[in-house]
Amino acid sequence: MTSGQLDLVTPAALGVRDKAVSAGLHDRLVRSIPPNTRRAYARWWDGRPNPDAPPPVDPAERGFTGWCQVHARQSLPAEPETLAEWVNHLCDRDLAPATIEQAIAAIRTMHRYAGHGRHFPDADKALAALRTHKRDRAERGKSGQRQALPVVVESLRKMVDTIDPATLIGARDHALLLLGVVMFGRRSEIVALTWDDLTDAPEGLLLRIRMSKTDQDAKGETVPVLQGAFPGTDPVRVLARWREACESRAAVGGPLLRSVDRHVRLGGALTTNTINRVVRSRAQVAGLTGCSSACWTPNGDCSAKKHANGYSAHSLRAGAATIAYM
Repeated sequence: MTSGQLDLVTPAALGVRDKAVSAGLHDRLVRSIPPNTRRAYARWWDGRPNPDAPPPVDPAERGFTGWCQVHARQSLPAEPETLAEWVNHLCDRDLAPATIEQAIAAIRTMHRYAGHGRHFPDADKALAALRTHKRDRAERGKSGQRQALPVVVESLRKMVDTIDPATLIGARDHALLLLGVVMFGRRSEIVALTWDDLTDAPEGLLLRIRMSKTDQDAKGETVPVLQGAFPGTDPVRVLARWREACESRAAVGGPLLRSVDRHVRLGGALTTNTINRVVRSRAQVAGLTGCSSACWTPNGDCSAKKHANGYSAHSLRAGAATIAYM
């Protein structure tokens, strides 16, 4: 037996092997975090717009690691005081408390995946600073978190009335709005839908939600989509029209909701940002924000900066809950 073979079974060598992680396991560990969460954590950690992109060149734009570099502090592993000082910096920027809570979670998650323990670094000082920030904002009359305005029946009808269902993008937006309400949909759930998730049922359709934010084990859920009393808010009829539009362009199967380019061609699946933009812009055009046509923008923001747009993709989910309660 050679010395090289003996090395493979020494306690030291076995200890190294026991802690080794294969590429396949590493990939599954990374993908255990929802994609939207991974993107948010990447932005907080080193400023990357997505986990596959390189960090920005400017340290000031590199999130926590860049801030640590500018202030000559160690980012990994970070001391509790470093995390607290960074949170203090975010409080000085008057970021929303929920945003700062996500930032703290991002830093601690990155430490955990680097092998530094589940509760490292200690966040007691950071959270104490955040509590003070919350009280300061409350004294200034700012709420803890901005709430999206719900799309209830009346506002949904106004938004639908602005849509020309004969156009491809109109048929798509019509289906998007109704789907988001009837399925209590989150953005990530809406964009993940495929035509295979829809099946015919006696009362309308059955919609399969394969995975959601609260269903990380992907057990799935089936939601009934019932026929509506009015053509404009009948999801079964609207989805049938959208299906016909897709099939007429040989787009059979695949993503249920697709992008539409300026040449009126179907593309790939929608992004979560597109869901947000569609809801905001449709609310703006419907007059729900107080904007006139003179200050409309494609993103649903007031170009004159006089009208606030409180609608977002979450408005569909909030509206569904409000309608159910009413």
